[in-house]
Amino acid sequence: MYVITGITGQVGGATARALLAAGQPVRAVVRDAAKATPWADRGCEVAVAALQDAAALTQAFAGAAGVFILPPPDFDPAPGYPAARATMDAVATALAMARPARVVSLSTVGADAPHDNLLSQHTLNERRLAVLDLPITFLRPGWFMENAAWDLAAARDEGVLRSHLQPLDRPIPMVATADVGRVAACLLREDWAGLRIVDLEGPARVSPNDLAQAFARTLGRPVRAEAVPRDGWEAQFRAQGMHHPGPRMRMLDGFNEGWIDFRDAGAHALKGDTTLHQVIAALAERT
Repeated sequence: MYVITGITGQVGGATARALLAAGQPVRAVVRDAAKATPWADRGCEVAVAALQDAAALTQAFAGAAGVFILPPPDFDPAPGYPAARATMDAVATALAMARPARVVSLSTVGADAPHDNLLSQHTLNERRLAVLDLPITFLRPGWFMENAAWDLAAARDEGVLRSHLQPLDRPIPMVATADVGRVAACLLREDWAGLRIVDLEGPARVSPNDLAQAFARTLGRPVRAEAVPRDGWEAQFRAQGMHHPGPRMRMLDGFNEGWIDFRDAGAHALKGDTTLHQVIAALAERT
């Protein structure tokens, strides 16, 4: 039995679908039982547990051949990342009690970055789980290509992609969520001992200019990338409702300045198959 947290999201869902396609049994962990109906209809067991409920998680993880941990995203974390710490304390406690055969935990490129930033929540997650006496893989994917969904409306309506990633010709590691789920499912079925780190990016690195070109190709209209000035980020993010924009800004700095990257600039990273154009085309079709 393979236990999948975050199954209602893109990566967790892709992981579960890959396992089901391979004929493997899946237990879906959800906070709301009603959201598990599509997965129950596919033949999955259902366990209801919040990721901060160690007792419920222990029951959900019991007897598992593999557990996929997907920490919930927090794009506006309070200072010190208290929510991430509480979640991973509960997850670690449950894993220590249930002792599944293996664990794959979704992390990120930049989990080993030298400066505090939004992705430091994953650094804390890795440190908390690393002390467990279990076979654990930290899967570190690049920037999700699907984040471009935020840019679709402006690209379609105005022909502009306003980018916080800059310079506009600087490519960074990106990957499709479908590839993340597929690789996670493969890793869950492998045997290994101790801790390991697996980096994952797409078939080619992507710059904001590349994103604009992909939108132009899909939408059939000119689209240009435009850099959002750094000195306006904080006001913009606060206007969007953020209370603590600093970590997000420092994450963007890390990509832009090059101190968020894979350990060897991706030389040994696994490469996904899904192209940027495929992802942008799918985003446009869904909307």
